[in-house]
Amino acid sequence: MDRRLTPATERVALRGAGVARDVITDGERRRVAMPLVDLCRAPDGPRDRQMLFGADVLLIEARDGWGFVQAAADGYCGWVPLAALGDAGDVITHRVGAPATHVYPAPDFKQRETLSLSLGSRLAVTGVEGRFAKLAGGGFLPLQHLSDQPGDAAAIAVSLLGTPYLWGGNSRWGIDCSGLAQVALHGAGIACPGDSDLQRAAFPETATIRRGDLLFWPGHVALALDATTMIHATAFAMAVITEPIPDAIARIEAAGEGPFLGARRPRLDDRIGFP
Repeated sequence: MDRRLTPATERVALRGAGVARDVITDGERRRVAMPLVDLCRAPDGPRDRQMLFGADVLLIEARDGWGFVQAAADGYCGWVPLAALGDAGDVITHRVGAPATHVYPAPDFKQRETLSLSLGSRLAVTGVEGRFAKLAGGGFLPLQHLSDQPGDAAAIAVSLLGTPYLWGGNSRWGIDCSGLAQVALHGAGIACPGDSDLQRAAFPETATIRRGDLLFWPGHVALALDATTMIHATAFAMAVITEPIPDAIARIEAAGEGPFLGARRPRLDDRIGFP
């Protein structure tokens, strides 16, 4: 079983996971309460992915200040600091639709910000004061940075142009190739796994390339902006860039990083809950 998608530690397993462990649990619904948290392979171990503010998880095991969780959005499993998790009681109403935004203690942009949130962060809005949304947990966020409807995946990816490359990253502060693909598709309300190999396995092949398709190489994924141009987070530039597809195919193969593996088309009817 793929450890990334198996909701079990060596001691505890989620009920229905099909894994025998000493302890079987139904898990506890929690929500990420920090702007960004690493999803680690082991307590205080290497980062596999990241989760954003408002992400829902099931807490499967708590141990020495760390929690083993399964992300609700894509099923990815790993360890996060327990301090990063809060209650999951408030109803999510919006997402951050801008590349990044700030939360203020009052509906006044001249106040010192209390949080910085990335594109895709999920929010519970309880009211509006002037040009600001009031958040259930406290604080105010500019209305123009909110979204309550899915957008266009390619346009969402383009909004992150110039974002620094970060292995395992999922935010404006740093993102990798599969993180960019997932953030873009989730922003469009389309289900998408967290890593490029899982993404390639999840979607059907297509012989033609059109806007919104995913393009694959060994260990790498890009998103097509049209039939000849793509956007990707790449260590080649250490940033999110656009590139002509034929140029990228030639450059990547010349660097010995493998051949182009073709295009896959996300299923537009395979939706996630939005916001």
